[in-house]
Parts: sequence; structure tokens; C-alpha cells
Amino acid sequence: MSKRTVLTAIVLVTAGIIFGAVLVTGFSGINLSLAGSGTTFNTTAPYTPSEGVTSLNDAFTSVANIVTPTVVSITVKSKMEGGGPHNFWPFENMVPKDGEGEERLQQGAGSGIILTGDGYILTNKHVVEGATENGIRVMLNDSREYDAKLIGSDQNTDIAVIKVESKNLTAAALGNSDDVKVGEWVLAVGNPMGLNSTVTAGIVSAISRNIGILGRRNTDGTGIESFIQTDAAINPGNSGGALVNLRGQVIGVNSAIASQTGQYVGYGFAVPINLAKVVANGIIKDGKFVRGYIGVRISNLDYKKARALGSDLLKGVLVESVQEDGAGKAAGVKEGDIIVQVDGKDVQSANELQARVGMHHPGEAVRIKLFRGKTPMEMDVKLKGRAEDDATLSATDEDKPEKDESLNSKSSLSFDKAGFTVKPLDAEAKKKFDRSTGVLVSNVKQYSPAFENNLRAGVVIFEVRKGGTITKIETMADLKKVLGALDKDETVLLRIALESGDTAFVPIEGPVQ
Repeated sequence: MSKRTVLTAIVLVTAGIIFGAVLVTGFSGINLSLAGSGTTFNTTAPYTPSEGVTSLNDAFTSVANIVTPTVVSITVKSKMEGGGPHNFWPFENMVPKDGEGEERLQQGAGSGIILTGDGYILTNKHVVEGATENGIRVMLNDSREYDAKLIGSDQNTDIAVIKVESKNLTAAALGNSDDVKVGEWVLAVGNPMGLNSTVTAGIVSAISRNIGILGRRNTDGTGIESFIQTDAAINPGNSGGALVNLRGQVIGVNSAIASQTGQYVGYGFAVPINLAKVVANGIIKDGKFVRGYIGVRISNLDYKKARALGSDLLKGVLVESVQEDGAGKAAGVKEGDIIVQVDGKDVQSANELQARVGMHHPGEAVRIKLFRGKTPMEMDVKLKGRAEDDATLSATDEDKPEKDESLNSKSSLSFDKAGFTVKPLDAEAKKKFDRSTGVLVSNVKQYSPAFENNLRAGVVIFEVRKGGTITKIETMADLKKVLGALDKDETVLLRIALESGDTAFVPIEGPVQ
């Protein structure tokens, strides 16, 4: 070997060692240089986070890694109805068939939560609603794909269960939504906007939230809404995905957003997992969930209603009417009762009571605690199915002649300060409401005190309650007498009959004229 060849080899080896040193220094040291540029970048972290911050970051990443494999992507082919796609969770990829007048299809996307290793998956009803035969397709986080069949769904909670034929899937861990606290950190896992396996973070911003979306879908008023509200970003496609705590447990099924545009603006809503898993279990077992009902019409208790009833309570659920053949009537529940607990758990709103009772089947008993005036009572209510509770309330008052008073011969009576006007029942109203006595509300001024308390024209006032005193209202003179005696800051409850056959309470504060 020549001396020149040896020198060349030495130079190349030396150059290689120097280049390797530069690479190692660039990736592991303080400064990074670009060859030939002379530019050096600083890569030293300027701040070391506290142990608490690091622990929180580790919790986020660990939970995301654990939960992501348990959340699936769902695509659904369905028949197109009307002139365009669903405008709450927008569908994408409109695919019309060839040929004029033939069926048009649309494809939508959502998410689901793996419930069992053998393929049962929890999602929203609105995700899979209207799916064509063989129109539901599931993709796992590892990109495996399966056809899925619909096992069943529940309109009242917007919950559905589908199934794929597979074994040894990674099932999600389900938590206890009763333990959820406002302010705790949560992650939302799903597939928004066609972006698979997306994780967002936020806090629980409210619980037992009623946003009225199921009420709009269920015109019969059977929708059960007791949503967990979060500010973790939820968008179309997140529907059916998981809301999880920092222990990696699913506490809710992401279902809705509050938005005028259909996109995320800061508020998302999830069905509590305790409600969802009871419904899902019923669907898996029987193909549907049959829930029990107390058979009462209820509303939130507020300060005005409590004061009118002479109650010191500020939270609870007011019983406005009791169905004649309902479970509540049989157990001894009465109009004006204030329910504060179901099975030992506090209920502070009507939707919270609906959710607790709605987890039970007909024939099962729930124990309720209520106040009748200031007297506490407890009773067991054996729930009935809805078909048994559909009996329409009818009037029990016997036909009575109107009192011979000059006031009752007038066409109307106005309570100006309260903002409403009444008139005697005519033959049409008596037939419509199946009542011979009472007064018809003929007008309510917009934004008046009566309007703000939800009194509306077209209802019949037939009773007034003040504390423990109940006054029957047969004529306008009766109503003038009891309302005219109200002093400032006194409140009564008007009991009204609705055209549907139900009754309700409306608070009215004095003075009214």
C-alpha cells in the first residue's frame, strides 16, 4: 500500500470522527449549529415545571394512551331525507345514486365506546339513526374495520348499542358519574371532523344540565336530560365518544354541543355513564330499554314557588300534577309535594329526578323523600310503564252554576300589575278542558311579571294555593277576592289546567292590581 493511500485513509477516518462528534453534540448538547451557516440555536429549556404540573401532564398522556384504543370511529350510510343533510351533526360526502328519482344516500360519522371484549359498542342514537342495511361500519384505533349491526336504541336518552363480530377487543373502564364534580379535569376522546383518535382536555363546567335538545326531538316530553357539561372541545364526529376522568374511566358519552353554527364554541354535553350503562345493559339483554315512571308532572322548585307554599326549601322538585292511574298516585304522592331525594340521593332539579327514576324498570320500587308543606315524608313508589301512565287527567268538579254576581257578567277582568287578563269559561272552553268552573286566561302581556313566571293565554285557573291554604276558583269573583288581598312580597301559586289535560303551578306575587 502506498504512503499516499495510507494518508488518504487517515484523513477520511479523522473527518468521520469529527462529523460524528458534531452530530452527537448537536442532538445532546446545549447548542445546535448548521454547517456552513455559523448560526447557533439555543435548545436549553428555560424553565423546569413543578412536580405537580409534570404529574398532571403525565396523567393526561397516560389516560390518552389507555383510553384511545377503546374508542372507535363509526361511519353510517343512511337515506337522505328532505333537501340536505342533518344540520346538528352535519353529514359529509353526499352520495346520490345514478339515475333520476332514485334513492339518495348520505354518509355520516361518529364515535363509539367499546363496552365488552366480544364487540358490544356504545354510541348515540342520532349517530346510527336511519342506517341502511349493512350501513354501519366501525374502525378501531389500530385501523381494523368491521361491519356492525344495530342491537337497539333509546330515544329518551339518545343512547344506542351496536355490535361487531370480534373477540378480545379492549373494553373501556366505566366510572361512576355520580362522583363527578364541577371543576375536575376531563378528556374528550373521539373522531371529530373526520380526524381519527382526537383527544381534547377541559374541565367539568356543570352537571345535571338540561339544554332541551331531547325535548325538541321527543315532542311527548319524555326526553331525559341530565347532561355533564364540559369545556373540552367537542365537535361533529365526537358524538358517541368518551368523556373520561384522570383515572381513565368513562364518565359520560359525548352527545351534543351548544352552538349556532354546529361547531364548537365552548360548551359540550355528555350523557352520564351511570344512565348510559343501565340503558345499554337493557338494550343488550332485550333489544330495548323499558323504563318505569312515577306518573307525575314536575317542575324545578324556585324561591317564588317555595314561598307561596310556605316552604323553607330552596332546592327540590315540585309535583304539579299526579296522573290518576299512575304509580305516584297509588303511593300517595300529591300535587304540591316537594321531592328532595330518590333512593337516598338528593335531586335538585326536575331533569335530575327524571334521570334517577329513568334508570329503573316498571315493577321496580324507588324510595322517595318529600316535603308536604313543612312535613317530611318518605314512601316507596312501585313504578309503572308508560302505557299504564298515559291516562289523561280529567276534571272531577261537578257542574255548578256560576254565582250571581255582577263581576261574573263582565266580559273580562284584568290584573294590570301582574300583567294578565281572565274571562269566564264559555261553552267551547268548558268542552275543551272538560271543566264547568274556573276562569280562562285570555291575555298575558309580554315580559310582564305573569309572563316571566310562565303564565300564558289559553289556560284555565281553577285553584290558588297560599301556604297550606287551598282556594277553589270557580268564577272571576273568586280569583279577584284571593288575588286582590295580596300584599307586597306575598306570593301564591295559581294552579292551572292545560289543554293537554295536565296541570301546573304558576307563582304570582302581590300586588296584582
